[in-house]
Amino acid sequence: MKKIGGMLLAALALAGCGGGGGSGGACNGSFEVCSGQYSRGGGGTTTSPFGYVAPPVSDWSTVEKKCAAPRPASILDPYTHKSYGDTLGSLTTEKLWVRSFVNSTYLWYADVFELDPAQYTIGATVNYTSPSDNYSSLRTLKSNYDVVNAYFNSQRSVLTTASGKPKDQFHFTYLTSEWTDLSGSGSSVGFGFNVALVESYPPRKVFVSYTDPGTPAADNHVERGAQFIKVNGVAVSDGSADVLNEGLFSPQAGKSYTFEILDAGATVSRSVTLTPRTVVSTPVQNVHTLAAPYNNVGYIQFNDHIATAESGLIDAVNRLKAANNGAGIKDLVLDLRYNGGGLLDIASELAYMIAGQANTAGKIFEKEAFNDKNPFGMSEADTRTPFHNLTQGFSTTEGQALPQLSLARVYVIAGSGTCSASEAVINGLRGAGVDVVLVGETTCGKPYGFFPQDNCGVTYFTIQFKGVNNVGYGDYADGFVPGGNASALNSVPGCVVADDFSKPLGDVLEARLAAALQYRASGVCGGFSASAERASRVARAQAAPRLPGTGLARPALRENRFYLPRRG
Repeated sequence: MKKIGGMLLAALALAGCGGGGGSGGACNGSFEVCSGQYSRGGGGTTTSPFGYVAPPVSDWSTVEKKCAAPRPASILDPYTHKSYGDTLGSLTTEKLWVRSFVNSTYLWYADVFELDPAQYTIGATVNYTSPSDNYSSLRTLKSNYDVVNAYFNSQRSVLTTASGKPKDQFHFTYLTSEWTDLSGSGSSVGFGFNVALVESYPPRKVFVSYTDPGTPAADNHVERGAQFIKVNGVAVSDGSADVLNEGLFSPQAGKSYTFEILDAGATVSRSVTLTPRTVVSTPVQNVHTLAAPYNNVGYIQFNDHIATAESGLIDAVNRLKAANNGAGIKDLVLDLRYNGGGLLDIASELAYMIAGQANTAGKIFEKEAFNDKNPFGMSEADTRTPFHNLTQGFSTTEGQALPQLSLARVYVIAGSGTCSASEAVINGLRGAGVDVVLVGETTCGKPYGFFPQDNCGVTYFTIQFKGVNNVGYGDYADGFVPGGNASALNSVPGCVVADDFSKPLGDVLEARLAAALQYRASGVCGGFSASAERASRVARAQAAPRLPGTGLARPALRENRFYLPRRG
């Protein structure tokens, strides 16, 4: 637990993408302005490339909770069980808060160039820069939320990493009501299927990766391996990205959606009409020991580091400890291929349960580094997340001893969407001396994180720290590479294996799990090299140019880790 600014905080996972601070030459799409072409003036003023001279930045606490539309006192914060304390203000005060909040807490605040907040008003058309590729397009602001979200979007680094991807790929907002539902209980409006974007740009290829039980998708037998052909008559391969993104990721409550799908192994597609409803995700699934001769190998499919995962992971570890008539397991396959992150404290609990007390005693799980302003007034001790050996009380009773597998080695199945908190598990275990074998794809590369901050009904996510493990390593902004160059610190023993949608997760014949078992037996596994994986991606991109506005993308929160206020 961490106490910051008077709040007890429990760690949720890191966001962001790309390298640390410094100079660079990335240009911001249609802005045609390179970061670094502005300078900070004397007396705290900032001069932008557009000639705007911003006034000195005030303390963000002096303008917080001054809202254009204050929430009634009867609406309570689910974590503190107290009123949010909103008072009457304006969109101007909300934008001033955004500017101050970013300037004070953003890890790369020096990269941000100033834009006049007065240009962000209802009815205005402004540039909006996609964090995923720094492409800038025009957006008309139709609501109070549009205004503050667009202004917040402008207050972000547009530099790039050494590999050319945006330094900050995750800088976003959620309506606070949606965020608290999603982070606390995993509830959201949807169908219950998780989408795998094998090719997110035309010609697109999209599959169901897994389905949560008791959801519209499960009730209609929409299962792993089903390929999406059409959504409401729009072809997934090359149809409107807006229509597809809505149907696949952000369906509207009460609206029916018709999906044409090709089930795994089928030769003829079928149509299924689903109506979204509030669904609750099941973050821990498919826990079992593998079939003989692998009955001393445990398997856990772990999809999301949300609060309810705490009890699910504890149950999973206890079940594996009791396996084989109490003899337990000798090895674990931890399937994180679809786990985009979440609570850092959950990651720490999981790493402890895998490694055990002997492997983690006297070691830290992660240490966070903030900007040079020390915006949260943290001491050296505050910046350290230990290997938690006790429950943190997210979905269990706080302070109970965690079960231990006490393993010296773990096999991790990963994908390109294995992000932040999931990467922290890998990094934290390696820092404690536990052998990690990585099978699948290069992970996404997010050694960064933030404290989600509510103001006036909007929760803001801006990168505020970088995390390193017990031996000081955290430079994996370009991901952990399975079986890559052994001299590279972000290379992990293992091999690259394509996702196998023809088999259920946890099936010993599924390609990635089979490769992990092969490595366990022989120290090598099939698949293709990390360099071949990179070459294949480059070739696909060159063969089919990725035009802006044609890509599909999951909601930003699926690829993040962050800190969550502790429930009162």
